[in-house]
Amino acid sequence: MLNIGDLVTRKSHNNDVIFTITSITSSIAILKGVDIRLIADSNIDDLVKLESPSGSLREDNLITNNLLKDIKLDRDLYFYLPGKILHIDSDKDYLKRCIKFYKDMKVEAYGEYLNEKDMPLKIKDLINKYKPSIVVITGHDALLKDNSYQNSNNFRDSVLRAREIENSHDKLIIIAGACQSNFEELIKAGANFASSPKRINIHALDPAIIASFISLSEINKDIDLIELLSKTKYGSSGIGGIITRGTMYVGFPR
Repeated sequence: MLNIGDLVTRKSHNNDVIFTITSITSSIAILKGVDIRLIADSNIDDLVKLESPSGSLREDNLITNNLLKDIKLDRDLYFYLPGKILHIDSDKDYLKRCIKFYKDMKVEAYGEYLNEKDMPLKIKDLINKYKPSIVVITGHDALLKDNSYQNSNNFRDSVLRAREIENSHDKLIIIAGACQSNFEELIKAGANFASSPKRINIHALDPAIIASFISLSEINKDIDLIELLSKTKYGSSGIGGIITRGTMYVGFPR
């Protein structure tokens, strides 16, 4: 017997992704990826219940620790002012998880929960409110059978609206997209980083990894693009972008 909240995998997909059941109607369950930004539906008969938790918290802590090891800061000599992050997300669970990740990374970040269709309407007000150096625009997306996208147009329009406030890619860093998003359109709209070059799913923390690293990178130095993308779950298949400067000011003395 399966219930809302159960952890499951799909037999027809070789049990490749762990989901939680968010609703059940008749014989169909609506699923949300635990670690992957993916919404799916499935016949109940195709699901396998997992008896043990997925270990997401342990994985998030490992990601945090590995990223912190790569960021060398001399806190005895200098003081640091990392870039401020505004994270806009259509998924409350992923948003909460990303905000915790930012806190663990010791960067200033603010989260706003919005449905994708509302993001283009409200993003300019949010940028004016928080005045961030970095904006993350994410949630859920999908490449549909007719080769259209579930939410890429909403993400694209949000990027376009944000660029009306700040056109410079150095003064406002934009990270946009979710699973299977239209990478090329998001980059053309003005995003510094976007998903998904190979139209694959991305990890819940991938946009936050990019944002945190840029927040903690010096403002007068270009980031190593290939190295940064390699820190995400699926590398350049999941997220791509342009060479971008960091947003952190360095001061002396501490």
